[in-house]
Order: sequence, then structure tokens, then C-alpha cells
Amino acid sequence: MSAAANYPIEVTFPVLSPHEASACGVPYVHTFDSGMAGPHVMINALTHGNEVCGAIVVDALLRAGLRPRRGRLTLAFANIAAYERFDPEMPDAARFVDQDFNRVWTEAVLDNTARTSSELARAREMRPVIDTVDLLLDLHSMHEKSRPLIVSGPLEKGIELALAIGTPATVIVDEGHPQGRRMRDYGAFGDAGSAKNALLIECGQHWEASAVTVARDTTARFLQHSGVVDESDLPEGWLQPSPSEMNVVRVTQPVVADSMDFRFANAYTGLEVFPKAGSVIAWSNGQPVLTPYDDCVLVMPSLRQLLPGVTVVRLGKIERTVSPV
Repeated sequence: MSAAANYPIEVTFPVLSPHEASACGVPYVHTFDSGMAGPHVMINALTHGNEVCGAIVVDALLRAGLRPRRGRLTLAFANIAAYERFDPEMPDAARFVDQDFNRVWTEAVLDNTARTSSELARAREMRPVIDTVDLLLDLHSMHEKSRPLIVSGPLEKGIELALAIGTPATVIVDEGHPQGRRMRDYGAFGDAGSAKNALLIECGQHWEASAVTVARDTTARFLQHSGVVDESDLPEGWLQPSPSEMNVVRVTQPVVADSMDFRFANAYTGLEVFPKAGSVIAWSNGQPVLTPYDDCVLVMPSLRQLLPGVTVVRLGKIERTVSPV
């Protein structure tokens, strides 16, 4: 059964070809300069080609003619080649063409011309623009139906920005992926000594309409917080009520399948909280998998790619609970 059969496609995929030509010379990347002092803010969509909510938001902002009052604003579609391959019968195949676009963001990888792929070519094309960005919002969605979350990265500056944006209600603090670095951790974004900052938002399941609502809300908040636009410039109805509280959850460890004999103890969708250490969350080779500490949170559990050695869920500990700034 395809993912689209499990999760019906509730949204319309926008036609993006009208946005190909751009003044900055990078296809599908549009930078607007106000001529006034201020940060360079970037809203990025389609890091993965089947994650459409960000594309809907960026398409809408371009069609509305949003321009910055201060600083610069870049509106971008990243992995357009993967997006154009989307087939509702094989929706996961459009995640990328050759490799994950969100695992190539180190200087060593980008500078290594011996390595080539569709995603590397696109990252190298976008890199000169991203190198000038002060604040990046990278809009994503999830394969499984789960509550939305913010990925702040491991640094306090990312946590502070996430809390200032004020939604979604869960901030995931993590070091990234061993397979490669994400765009949100690239360069100065991942440098504690730099004022540059980035957030990644997982807006919900890939094709549910509510993910678009989350993407609109977080984009509007990010733009307003950055100061490049005023609230009156934002599309009507994009801002949503703030959550009553936000949890900051630090990822401590992965749960890795030792074999194909792995199953969760329940139908988890993510962000479940287990108040007591020693709670059974899964079974591996007939042995229980237990929570290692109190207030343990399941982060993006999934068995869709179950293989020996694959991470099936990450475990996080609630560090603090706060009211949105």
C-alpha cells in the first residue's frame, strides 16, 4: 500500500514553473532587497520534493508580491527536480533524486567536486545565496501523521529563536544526523559565536491540509519576528493562536533496530511522553525496549524503512516547559 493510500493527498500541488526565472540568477530562488538596513531572511521550501506545504506557502508569497520593508527577503524552492518527479502512486520516490538534499551541508562535501549528484549540483547552485542569509526558515513535513514540531539544532540561540517564534508547541533540540549535515546547521547557522540563526519546522504529515496551516503560521511569525515585514504585510488569516505552553525536548539517543524483529508496543505517532523511566515502548528480538529516564518523549517513530541498523525512533528528555514569548 502506498503512503498516499495511508495518508490521502488533501492539498493541490502548485505549478511552480512561473517562478523559474529569477533576478539573482539562481532558478527558483528569488531575493528582494528593500534598500533599507536589516537582516537577510530566507524562507525555503522543498528541501525534500514530496513535502509540499512549504511550496504552497512560498508560491503564495511570490504570487502576492510580498516585499521586505527592511533588509532582504529570499523566497526559494530547493529540490525542484525531485518535486517535478512527484507521482501520487509512488509519493516517497520524490523525496530526492540521487541523495538527501538535507545531508550535504558541509564545506567539505560541497567543495568536493569529485562527488556529483542532482542534489549536490542544486546545493552548490544555491550556496552563494545561502552564505549571505542571516535568518533561515526551512519548511518541512513528515511521512507519518504527527503533531508539528520545531527543530532548533543543538545551540541555545536556536532554542531562543524557536521560543520567540512561539509555535509549534514542541522544540526538538538535537545534533542532526550522522549521515550528513542539514541546511539548518550549515556554516554560521551552526556556530554558537555567530548571530546567524536557522529553524526547521516539521509542519505535519506531508499531504494533510493542516500542515499548510502550520507552515503559513510559522512563516508569518518568522517574517514578523525578523523585522523584514510588518504584521499588516502578512496574508490575512495566516497567523494562528499560540499554544498555551511549549516543551523544549533534547534528543539523547536513537533506538536502532537490531533485526527485522522489532515492533512498537503501541501505535505511536510521535511526541508521546512517558512519565516514568522503565516504561516499555517497543519489543526487539522479544526483549523489551525501555525508556531510560522520566518524562521521555518519542521523536518521530516510524517503521516504514525497518532494516537492521536503521533508527526507528529517537528519545528525548523534556528540559523545560515555558509559555511562548
